[in-house]
Amino acid sequence: ADLVFIPRKRFMDKPALVVELKWDKSVRAALDQIRDRKYPESVACYAGELLLVGINYNEKTKEHECRIEKYEK
Repeated sequence: ADLVFIPRKRFMDKPALVVELKWDKSVRAALDQIRDRKYPESVACYAGELLLVGINYNEKTKEHECRIEKYEK
């Protein structure tokens, strides 16, 4: 994963994030890579909620697209 955010102990009520960044692909490709490469397993020790975040940047339009999904263990 490009980025993984795990909340501090005093914020355990907040979700952890696994973020994959793509360039001229799709948010679906980013989320698929997170699942295919089993990135959520890298934060398996975190007992709280986990969110998967796919972000794509389109070089031609200069626009970003993002999709956030709740990870089901």
